[in-house]
Amino acid sequence: MAGEFDLIRRYFSPATHHTLLAGGDDAALIVATSGTEIAVSTDMLVGGRHFDLDAPPERIGYKALAVNLSDMAAMGANPRWATLSIALPSGDEAWVASFARSFLKLAERYDVDLIGGDTTRGPLNICVQIMGEVPAGQALKRSTAQIGDIVWVSGTVGDAALALAHRKGRHTLTPDQLAQAQTRLDLPQPRVALGIALRGVAHSAIDVSDGLAGDLGHIAECSAVKAVIDWPRVPLSAGFEHAREDPTVRACALAGGDDYELCFTAPPHSSEQIARISVQCGLPLTAIGRVEPGAGVEVRDGSGEAIVLARAGFDHFSDADG
Repeated sequence: MAGEFDLIRRYFSPATHHTLLAGGDDAALIVATSGTEIAVSTDMLVGGRHFDLDAPPERIGYKALAVNLSDMAAMGANPRWATLSIALPSGDEAWVASFARSFLKLAERYDVDLIGGDTTRGPLNICVQIMGEVPAGQALKRSTAQIGDIVWVSGTVGDAALALAHRKGRHTLTPDQLAQAQTRLDLPQPRVALGIALRGVAHSAIDVSDGLAGDLGHIAECSAVKAVIDWPRVPLSAGFEHAREDPTVRACALAGGDDYELCFTAPPHSSEQIARISVQCGLPLTAIGRVEPGAGVEVRDGSGEAIVLARAGFDHFSDADG
């Protein structure tokens, strides 16, 4: 088995494009583009909690970076730099090579420099910090939704949570449904192009990582408004639309998490522009509700009656999420 520094040198020392100095020194040196602000986010993925310990390393490597790219998308930022800290049970070169190849392939796709990090021995844990640039004053935020805004969401929601529900025996999927849902869980698509396109169009935005209702609730709380979701409008994948009123399908779509779609609010007059952005990005964008005076999030059924959710989203310290 390879040693720590051999692993770093062989697998985590790619060429960089936006960096003065990276790798081999005590810190990286970066230079921000003039007129931009730096967006910074960190996510930790814990083996056995965020991914199965026997999951293919290439899928773990992909997701470790993808979920961080999603944070940049939610801010309307161009991702630029990332650091990777990882605890490994052993120096298994085949595992590390597969993980690194997938991580760096996605980094190259989004023009992200891996500029440092750390390795240690221990239970499998991965921590990625990502940094991006956004033109000064144009970052998308959670705190700027306005009364009268339309609530939108990209893509479809619920697939990833349904894969988890199947694995935990709470719902049964057909083989085709499971394959689709598992792909959504393991290989989320960061909506970076959408986030950038929404600068100056959306009033607020967030990525759907912990559940649509819960994450929209963060916008409502930070903006001191109420958000209303019309359940019949929430977009589901074709394979699950027929089961829309199934309680598990509904719970997964509204509160399941791991979708990594963007939920955003925008004024009604921007609807035509959003339709053009949808075509530009090749991504469905669906109006699912509105922003009203008040507080919190309310989900309504087709008759306008409130739907009571057992929980609004994922919480690391809730027993219900174990």
